[in-house]
Amino acid sequence: MTPSGVLLDIYHRLFACHGPQHWWPADEPFEVIVGAILTQSTAWTNVEKAIARLKEAEALSIDSLHALSSDEVARLIYPSGFYNAKARKLKAFVTDIKGSGGGDLKSLFALDIPTLRRHLLAINGIGEETADSIILYAAGKPVFVVDAYTRRTFQRLGLLSPEEDYAAVQSFFMQNLPEEANLFNEYHALLVRHGKNTCQKRPICESCCLKEMCAYAKQSCAGY
Repeated sequence: MTPSGVLLDIYHRLFACHGPQHWWPADEPFEVIVGAILTQSTAWTNVEKAIARLKEAEALSIDSLHALSSDEVARLIYPSGFYNAKARKLKAFVTDIKGSGGGDLKSLFALDIPTLRRHLLAINGIGEETADSIILYAAGKPVFVVDAYTRRTFQRLGLLSPEEDYAAVQSFFMQNLPEEANLFNEYHALLVRHGKNTCQKRPICESCCLKEMCAYAKQSCAGY
C-alpha cells in the first residue's frame, strides 16, 4: 500500500472508531486563536475555564484584550496555568494585529499560507504547533498540525522515527494526503482523541482500532 493509502486507511479506522470530533470548539475565529495560545502546556478543561472567565468579563476580543494590562489578562486566564507568560503572548498577538491589520483578522487571514505562517511565527510566544492550529482552525487553510499525540501514535505504528523534526512530520502528512482543510482538521482531532483515550503513555492496545497494523502492539502488547 502506498503512503497515501496507509494514511487514509488509518484515518478511516480512527473515524469509524471515534466518530466526528467537531473540533475546534469555539464560537468564532478569535476564540480559536486564544484557545490555541492558552492550551500550551495545559489540559483543555483548564482552557475552557479561562475562556469562560474572559467571556464573563467581556474581554474575549482583540480590542478588549488590547485595552487590558498584562496583569489584568493574567488574572482572567489564571485557570490555564503559566498565566503570566500566556498573558504576554496574548498581548503580543493582539498588539501585532492592531498594528499590522488594524485589528481585523480578515486582512491577516487573506495572506497565503507561507506568508501567514511566517507572520505568526514572528509573534512572541507563537511556535509551530500554535501557528498551524491558528492557520487550520481559525483561518480554515489546509496545513497539518503536528502534536505529541501525532508523533507518539505514528512512531508506535512504525511510520515515523523520533529523530524527525516538526517539518519532516508535517511534510509526511501533507505530501501524502489530499490538500483539504476539513480532512486535516478531522484527522488531527481524531489523533488527539486517540492519543488521549487509547494510545496513551501506557497504551491500551486491546481496544485500539489500529492494533492490527501497529508495530508497537505486535511487539510489546502481544496477546493484548
